[in-house]
Amino acid sequence: MDRFDAMQAFARVVEARSFTKAAETLHMSKTSVTQLVQQLEARLRVRLLNRTTRKVSVTADGAAYYERVLRLLADMDDAETSLSSALESPRGRLRVDVPSPLARMILIPALPAFHAQYPDIQIDMGVSDRFVDLIGDNVDCVIRGGELTHLSLMARRVGDLQLRVCAAPGYLKRAGTPMHPRDLEDTQHRTVGFLSPRTGKVLSFPLHRDGESIEVQGRHVLAVDDGNAYLAAGLAGLGVLWLPDYMARAHLARGELVPLFEGWSLDPMPMYLAFPPNRRVSTKLRVFIDWVVQLMAQHAPMADRSALSQPVPPRRKRPQGA
Repeated sequence: MDRFDAMQAFARVVEARSFTKAAETLHMSKTSVTQLVQQLEARLRVRLLNRTTRKVSVTADGAAYYERVLRLLADMDDAETSLSSALESPRGRLRVDVPSPLARMILIPALPAFHAQYPDIQIDMGVSDRFVDLIGDNVDCVIRGGELTHLSLMARRVGDLQLRVCAAPGYLKRAGTPMHPRDLEDTQHRTVGFLSPRTGKVLSFPLHRDGESIEVQGRHVLAVDDGNAYLAAGLAGLGVLWLPDYMARAHLARGELVPLFEGWSLDPMPMYLAFPPNRRVSTKLRVFIDWVVQLMAQHAPMADRSALSQPVPPRRKRPQGA
């Protein structure tokens, strides 16, 4: 039995609460992971996990051992990354999950420069707006918009998305141009709904003008849970959109979208990069975070520059899809 492999397998089972999920994230068979944990228990002469047909839970002894295993694995990682060559050239696989429009329009076009600087970092990028279990899905970090609520996560604010309301010319020709946000509640108007990954309900956005605040959801014939699909629906004339500037800018310039409700403002949406607190921030993750911060400063600069400080504890609203 390789003790390192066994400890790593045990830690992943505890975090994923499943032998099957642990095996998937370790790229091993379920049988191999099960055998490693069984051999570890036999060596320690202690039951580390309670197993039933439906779930896996850690025993009291297993929980205590897990904390020590985390420190040992972190120390081993530190020993490797402390080598001068590792510090000069971060390497290894980095698992991230980001919203689909952010990936398509900002991150992926900039990745050639990142890989030119860090050629030994392999990025496995999940592109979605879904809720991600960072520990269970073995993801190093996620980028999401909105305030954080998951109290077990660490996060760094990386930008603020300026939002605007707009619609396609074809839609406005057919339904008329709404002059006031309340007009969206009229029967002739439609919005495109964006479904919250957490609740499954359509999100709404408050608008402000001269001390007046209005939160309108409107009526929709289509609601989606993906940013690219949301934009495509608006361009097809299916309804009014609430869009970040970086998604709307080019389409507004080409006349494919028309801005609405000039004089009204929407609260900026903060963007966070979140990661598990029980894992040391590796060199490869640190350089990725720094790169994201610099990139977002170009495309979605923060209203409050002091927020570019150290990781902050989460707040009370869940980000979209995280």
